[in-house]
Amino acid sequence: METITTTTDLTFEQDIDEGLTAPLKNISSKYFYDDLGSVIFQDIMKMPEYYPTPCEFEILSLQGENIIKKLNFDEPFNIIEFGAGDGIKTRQLLKKLLENQVDFTYVPIDISQKAIEELEANMLGYLPGLKIKSIVGNYFSMIDELSEMQQPGLFLFLGSNIGNYLEEEANDLLGQFNNHMKSGDKLLIGFDLQKNPSVIRDAYDDSQGITKAFNMNLLQRINKELGGNFKKEFFDFYSHYNPLNGEVRSYLVSLKQQEVSISKIGKTYSFRQNELIWTELSKKYTIAEIENLAINNGFELVEHFLDCKHYFTDSLWTK
Repeated sequence: METITTTTDLTFEQDIDEGLTAPLKNISSKYFYDDLGSVIFQDIMKMPEYYPTPCEFEILSLQGENIIKKLNFDEPFNIIEFGAGDGIKTRQLLKKLLENQVDFTYVPIDISQKAIEELEANMLGYLPGLKIKSIVGNYFSMIDELSEMQQPGLFLFLGSNIGNYLEEEANDLLGQFNNHMKSGDKLLIGFDLQKNPSVIRDAYDDSQGITKAFNMNLLQRINKELGGNFKKEFFDFYSHYNPLNGEVRSYLVSLKQQEVSISKIGKTYSFRQNELIWTELSKKYTIAEIENLAINNGFELVEHFLDCKHYFTDSLWTK
């Protein structure tokens, strides 16, 4: 087992300043996942309303054999997972690979050191024969380094993470993946599918307030790391799903006219009563949209692996 720690991305201050001075204030969802945010997200994944996790768990548990057959690698390869989290879903696929005596090295990447440490402990406790080479860092900065790996690669971008990107951003990210993948490399990518709007609404605005806490932690992170003086009691959480375009958008709402100072930036930001801070996009796709996304970014679709309810797909693409 080997863990590599990369230089932390130094754009947090700039991103927060730009976001809080934009016409529609915003905080990038990539900042959800500090150590506390990662813990809260584990709680979200355990909620009965939050269907993406059990749906993808089902796919990777029950369709592992079919996925392995479609990989078509005839030599040792790397499995590179972007935003690995706790890895509970992924280990279902890894377990199946080990049972089939497939020679591979697992390379999880996560921005949270704590998440990686817990992932390694859980993985090796459950799969003691696993070869693991972890990387702590922002996966956007890892793409160049990963492209230098000599062995073929299966890239994992699971959990519907692609849904957090606007269309232009999603195409840019997938284009970067394609540019740094070798011919024959594979990408297994998770997509949350469009479905009954009430199912999606309940998953993103739960009655327990866990999703609210996840969003509020953004303000706490700014306070802790940048010397902000946000008071969470002066903000609320709101989430909205538009079934016409498949977008869930989440916001923090200023409950009063107020000013917030951030000492490390050296600025004070004004908020109107009821002004919004956009925190997250979570797009739900149609199968046709997924296939167009693959083609437009230079990939060939191998197969869609869907759960029994057809709520979710892990789609396998090849370069």
